[in-house]
Amino acid sequence: MKQLTIIISILLVLGCKTNEKRIYAEKDIKIIPKPQMIKINPGVFEFNENTKFFITNDIPNEPVYVLKNNFKTVAGWDLKVTEKQPKKNYVAFTVDKTNQPEAYELKVDNDRIEIKASSPSGFSYAIETIHQLLPSEIESKTKLENRTWEIPNIEIKDGPRFKWRGLMLDISRHFFDKDYIKQVIDGLAMHKMNVLHLHLVDDQGWRIEIKKYPKLTEVGGWRVDQENLHWNARLPVKAEDKGTYGGFLTQEELKEIVKYAQSRNVEIIPEIEMPAHVSSAIAAYPHLSCKENPIGVPSGGVWPITDIYCAGKESTFTFLEDVLVEVMEIFPSKYIHIGGDEATKTNWEKCQHCQKRIAEEGLQNEEELQSYFIKRMEKFINSHEKKLIGWDEILEGGLAPDATVMSWRGVKGGLEATAQGHDVVMTPNSHCYFDYYQGPQNEEPLAIGGYLPLSKVYQFDPIVDSMTTEEANHVLGGQANLWSEYIPTKEHSQYMIYPRLAALSEAVWSAKNQKDWDDFSNRITSMFQRYEYLGINYAKSSYLIRPEIETNLEKKSVSLTLQNEYTNADIRYVLNDSRLEDTPIKYKHPIVVTQTTIVKASMFKENKPIGKVFRDTIVFHKGVANNVVYTIPYSDRYTGTGKSTLVNTLRGTKNFQDGQWQAWLKDDMEVIIDLKKGDTINQVIVGSMENQGPGIYFPIAIEVFTGIDGKDFKKVGEVKRPYADNATIELKDFKVNVEKHTARFIKVKIANLKENPKGGDTWLFIDEILIN
Repeated sequence: MKQLTIIISILLVLGCKTNEKRIYAEKDIKIIPKPQMIKINPGVFEFNENTKFFITNDIPNEPVYVLKNNFKTVAGWDLKVTEKQPKKNYVAFTVDKTNQPEAYELKVDNDRIEIKASSPSGFSYAIETIHQLLPSEIESKTKLENRTWEIPNIEIKDGPRFKWRGLMLDISRHFFDKDYIKQVIDGLAMHKMNVLHLHLVDDQGWRIEIKKYPKLTEVGGWRVDQENLHWNARLPVKAEDKGTYGGFLTQEELKEIVKYAQSRNVEIIPEIEMPAHVSSAIAAYPHLSCKENPIGVPSGGVWPITDIYCAGKESTFTFLEDVLVEVMEIFPSKYIHIGGDEATKTNWEKCQHCQKRIAEEGLQNEEELQSYFIKRMEKFINSHEKKLIGWDEILEGGLAPDATVMSWRGVKGGLEATAQGHDVVMTPNSHCYFDYYQGPQNEEPLAIGGYLPLSKVYQFDPIVDSMTTEEANHVLGGQANLWSEYIPTKEHSQYMIYPRLAALSEAVWSAKNQKDWDDFSNRITSMFQRYEYLGINYAKSSYLIRPEIETNLEKKSVSLTLQNEYTNADIRYVLNDSRLEDTPIKYKHPIVVTQTTIVKASMFKENKPIGKVFRDTIVFHKGVANNVVYTIPYSDRYTGTGKSTLVNTLRGTKNFQDGQWQAWLKDDMEVIIDLKKGDTINQVIVGSMENQGPGIYFPIAIEVFTGIDGKDFKKVGEVKRPYADNATIELKDFKVNVEKHTARFIKVKIANLKENPKGGDTWLFIDEILIN
């Protein structure tokens, strides 16, 4: 009897410990996007193997099965769904028509969770919120032992600020398959986003099966493989060249994607470009163009875009209407996106069919011809009970009556369209172009250019301050655009999407007065953990150290400022051979160095470095701060910091517009550096860049000459490097070793490639000449 009493006592003690639940505070609630209203109450609800989902017949099951499947994976529970209300330990779903279409109410108590919503999307968003209240391990793809799956007792009332919360995925420039598109849909649902805009057609690939025109995918879906070259350095192709790189989605695959998206409350908007960005279609059916010349599917960048649909031929419109009929049979979306951007109309100016159309329709010019084109397509789309949406170029020449504008060239198009009473989706490249770099270029994978860090995405607001209330009411919302010229893999695509999608989701969901970068910075760490469990290759660029370096040439000193995107970030550093893991110094003020120094730095969290370690070597060589004479002057477009650029210790980055580079167009380079007195030298190093897209090439030869009087020079060393294809941006130090000797004047001659393999001129970029 005594033994039994002891056992009961132990069980009671253990039971008491189990009931000592964690007390939650506001800082523990890390939901993204931030809900409208949160109230935390004492206590917790704990999921276990007996938890049930209480659902009546008029409520969709799909949202429930997302969470149900999670628990099956991580805990091995097969949680039951019932139409009979349990007494306790359940999640109840109730239809409440007083809620707005995408809004929901969530109330968590010790023994139950109650969800109220008026639509499937509202229930889905409530489930996503429960996901984020649970430990991040809920996203694990393997079973986890001895875990407690609890959430705080909480009341949430929530709903989106904007009804259009989207992402555009370009699968034309580089093809992405059905499975990856489904993964993107999952990511959108996770962030309470509701639109996937699929860019299915562009010059470099036609990605949607059209049964009436099979050559669109047989020919237009494939291009000559030039992936070894930079996108904008790829060579022209001929019509007879066989394409092997590409792919397309069948109509059955697209219908499957649409159905999957519907189950996740995501609407797919198809984009079928017109009248430009259609070389892939013209390669398949040359009669669609003005000239009717056979062309090949371009392998890379095309500019200007002159191979466009002929607006004068009736056969063009017959073709497009046939295509759109099949598109609309696949996509039940309210909107059909027709592109409408970047059409160079030089062929229209010379085309007898187009000029006849202009005359017959009483149009003033080619801009009004494009307007005619768009208005005609809108009338056809409207006749099928759909709405036309296009990029802001559709404003040119007069906007179609019921068209919706997607404003990408800043906010100007959005302001103009809303002033005319048209609906607008704001997607300015300043805040929404996810193909831009998100961290220092030296640390990032190749991108198209630009700079859009996480914090700037978070600043995005679809409504412009100057809009009237009536104009603001025409703003449907916002979306990000991920153009894929420089994104060949799904891993790279994920890197560009996440975590910027999280910042955008809050920008288009949460109330403007709720946005707080420091608060978001605290919550985003939880989302990072979820990405880890989901196997998402997200960018940690916001952690990266962004240095600012200044040189004082008079004092021969360098001042180094360290920062990243986070306010009051815990940045620590070490110098030279010291290790960050040992005794790092907390960064408080600029680091000043006067001799060659290695600097290593990182953001720290919980006393551990996180993200990629910043490392830079500031080299004080014999040429620093000495006089440089330019025998061949540099271009006035890239002047660096002036005549001291090549001897100021500051190195350029992969961003050729960072102000640290001097450049020569077509010309060779020749400079003379005066060391002021004789000194021994045994090596000259030339820092250069190659970025073949915009025509920047490594030197093909470097020669070094030395002298004592500045007049007579002797050649003491050289290196040669033949041209090689290079699809990346690369920084390289060319080392010219010379026999050790004494000299005062150093002459450096650098040979420019001069002949661009694609045609045109070549640039030579140099940032520093180091003399050792």
